[in-house]
Amino acid sequence: MEWQLNALSNAGLLSRFVGMLTDSRSFMSFPRHEYFRRVLCNLIGDDVEKGLLPDKKELIGPMISNICFSNAANYFGLELPGQMNTSASGTKRS
Repeated sequence: MEWQLNALSNAGLLSRFVGMLTDSRSFMSFPRHEYFRRVLCNLIGDDVEKGLLPDKKELIGPMISNICFSNAANYFGLELPGQMNTSASGTKRS
């Protein structure tokens, strides 16, 4: 999982990643997504500590949110009531 995230990051595509695919009917689906989020945040945190990414919550926070939810919602065209989806470019759509 880390290798794939690093490969996407090296290619400059991490911010557009739609996240992890799993069978949502499975009992283990939630723990897998939680593990993915922890690995992602660990990787990004390490990059921030090394100075490879800016130490700015207002930039990193939305990127993580997009990777974990909004990119997939936008890709699949999901319109969720009361939810503002943000594209990887930062544009909000309602």
